[in-house]
Amino acid sequence: MDIKLQRLDNCRWLVPKTGAMRVPGLIFSNDELIKMLKSDQSLVQVSNVASLPGIVGHSLAMPDIHWGYGFPIGGVAAFDLEEGIISPGGVGYDINCGCRLMTTLLTDEDVRPRIKETVSALFSDIPTGVGSTGAIRLTKSEEAKVASEGAAWAVKKGFGSIEDLDRTEDRGTLQGADPSVLSERAIKRGSDQLGTLGSGNHFLEIQSVEHIYDQDTASAFGLFKGQVTVLIHTGSRGFGHQICDDFLKEMSSYVTTHSIKLPDRQLACAPVKSSLGRRYLAAMACAANYAWANRQILMDRTEEALLKALSISPRELGMRLLYDVCHNIAKIEKHPLEGKTVKLCVHRKGATRSLPAGHPLLPAIYRNWGQPVLIPGDMGTRSYVLAGNEGAATGSFLSACHGAGRLLSRTQAVKMARGRSINRELANKGIYVQSRGRSTLKEEMPDAYKDVSQVVQVVHDAGLARKVALLKPMGVIKG
Repeated sequence: MDIKLQRLDNCRWLVPKTGAMRVPGLIFSNDELIKMLKSDQSLVQVSNVASLPGIVGHSLAMPDIHWGYGFPIGGVAAFDLEEGIISPGGVGYDINCGCRLMTTLLTDEDVRPRIKETVSALFSDIPTGVGSTGAIRLTKSEEAKVASEGAAWAVKKGFGSIEDLDRTEDRGTLQGADPSVLSERAIKRGSDQLGTLGSGNHFLEIQSVEHIYDQDTASAFGLFKGQVTVLIHTGSRGFGHQICDDFLKEMSSYVTTHSIKLPDRQLACAPVKSSLGRRYLAAMACAANYAWANRQILMDRTEEALLKALSISPRELGMRLLYDVCHNIAKIEKHPLEGKTVKLCVHRKGATRSLPAGHPLLPAIYRNWGQPVLIPGDMGTRSYVLAGNEGAATGSFLSACHGAGRLLSRTQAVKMARGRSINRELANKGIYVQSRGRSTLKEEMPDAYKDVSQVVQVVHDAGLARKVALLKPMGVIKG
């Protein structure tokens, strides 16, 4: 399919409504990033999503857009609750894959001389890799509590404090979770993976604040130049993957029996108001809550590892959660539409919620500044802290980008990395890395990703979120 784009301004491109499309597409991008989309099928996927029943506004794509399962990664789409659908492909396999950023009282000078020992301690204490399991073993009844309560369950068990919930999206618990709808296979896969990092693009990174763009907001967020921070990126592990797989199969059958015409079978879906649609939302909420509990536990374990590696007290470390955001989720939210405020089912697949200052869902500590929006780079480039802007309320269903976005597939990356030592290349940049998988570093090397600074600049220029701080990597652990 040949997708014709119409340039609207320096950071927005229109995909005109043609054929079966019910709404136009809208891409947030710049001249250089938009050229990269011609080599994959993500623009076709934007068009395909625009043809789904009940979609409203635009089929949106953030500047980190790349090809995904059904929906593009970096895609945002909102659906009417009466005529609209819910699609597992619009959420993704790694339900509530997200980021959690912690601040400390330490500086770059405190940690850099001991970065190798620090990274090794984290790698030793944090379970990583494909199928990794942790020390926590859940009974079926206890797993149901995790799925229902999310981060609050972890806090009750002594992992972190109640204050952490105020600094977590949705306070770490998505309402409507119902463990009774889960398959035995999903329950089994979730029984021993809590408190694990996983593999692929998941990571735990020690960083330092290299630059402050907005001093007032940075101060409100507890950030200062030279400060050591820790960023965790992971999700619901095999538990969420199995839930996605279960409902994709069920919805594929539903589409056939109900004669729903789709441009791509990977867009398997069901009406939001149908029994199947409601069951998926209940199961997805279970996975989202599992992911929040997982990151809450990993934060606590990270603190313990740092205290041990650096031989310091909790008071000296001063670790505190700045915020936790999710990337792969579908939520029932209120948004303005055609002069009215309506409830919509908003899919964010590889996109981050971005609430502007004054939004009622913001915790009091950030009410005057906007939601912290966390944008990780790859393991060899900088990450960003942004703050939600009013432009997201009017232009993107309160959404921003979620990362750099892949430029190469994992297979292409491994091929390009042949004969290279990614460890050595990163070490030459002052970044110490440890990974479990033999091919992980090649798959996730910096060359495999777009320039995160360009991606973030588009979001900033479009008014979806504003730049607050730049974080540079010091040490990374991966699966």
